[in-house]
Amino acid sequence: MYFCQLKQTLRRGADLKTEVNKTLRVIVSGGGTGGHIFPAVSIANAIKAQHPEAEILFVGALGRMEMQRVPSAGYKIVGLPVRGLIRPLWSPKNIGVMLDFLKSKKQVKKILKDFQPDVAVGVGGYASAPTLNAAYAMGIPCLIQEQNSYAGVTNKSLAKKAQKVCVAYSGMERFFPADKIIMTGNPVRQNLLDAKVTKEEARQSFGLQPDKKTVLIIGGSLGARTVNESVLTHLDDIRNSDAQFIWQTGKFYKESIDEALSKTDAVSNLKVLDFISNMDNAYAAADIVVSRAGASSISELCLLGKPCVLVPSPNVAEDHQAKNARALSSKDAAIFVADKDAKDTLIGITLATIADDKKLSSLSENVKKQAFHNSADVIAEEVYKLAVEYKKKKA
Repeated sequence: MYFCQLKQTLRRGADLKTEVNKTLRVIVSGGGTGGHIFPAVSIANAIKAQHPEAEILFVGALGRMEMQRVPSAGYKIVGLPVRGLIRPLWSPKNIGVMLDFLKSKKQVKKILKDFQPDVAVGVGGYASAPTLNAAYAMGIPCLIQEQNSYAGVTNKSLAKKAQKVCVAYSGMERFFPADKIIMTGNPVRQNLLDAKVTKEEARQSFGLQPDKKTVLIIGGSLGARTVNESVLTHLDDIRNSDAQFIWQTGKFYKESIDEALSKTDAVSNLKVLDFISNMDNAYAAADIVVSRAGASSISELCLLGKPCVLVPSPNVAEDHQAKNARALSSKDAAIFVADKDAKDTLIGITLATIADDKKLSSLSENVKKQAFHNSADVIAEEVYKLAVEYKKKKA
């Protein structure tokens, strides 16, 4: 009798899993920067890998980066007119911002009713707030993923409404209920981890010498003024160094940089690009990476074991990039250069470090220790669990 009941229970569980696999419907919301979009797409990819029949719909903000990046990753996205508050907060322009927020709330309710998701995932950014608030109001379980060591405004506001909060840093009980927190790390672009190219091949793909030490300079998906000015100020040091450089300027800065370079002697060991589409090759080519300290960039550097010099952007909420960077530099896993000091010191520090093989090795070993593996898969499993519980309640 007992074994018959057990068999029936297992069969019902298997049937439920099959049903969820067939009909799992997930809303993923957020964006604004690559730091939000890359994790969101990675989570979606992990869900599809685990449950190929799952249907995933992204909700983003009109005019923001996700409206192009998400479709190029193979997912449908709908846009809301939501946007950020304008400083100062008493600006009359915020009347329009609030009207757009109310319009977004109305639109997202219809999206949720039409799509009928089993779970909603928020990664931060303007669109997450109206989407997850509406999902919560409709009884749909919510999971949020916080990339930074200092939680963003949107995720903090959603904390009480989420069933699970996936984080990448310790001490996040300051922002979220401790019983909801799951330490998962940040999902990264899978192609970076799957890259098979050798260091020599990667360098040659950029037209560089295969056997020469290489510095990769990146300022985030939009570029970084301070980092770019640091390079332009020290062209002679770069030209006379034993290293070679890959420099991603950002599209916004490329024209002015080309003009500045045209007025000086050629720098043959400097490859200048406005955007790098094959970041797997760029990372593979590099002995050291100069980067802003966005959470996604740091997670990638940790998993790849790349020595790095971090220049946190000062133009972010709650100075969270500096907190991200210090979380590594305090463990001798990165070199910290303040934005205000970068123009004078960044290139000199980078050249001194790349010439020191012992330091490079130490940085690489220490940064690897900070890595979380399979973050997207772990988050996808949590998403699935919430969907199963929701379906059981509806059944």
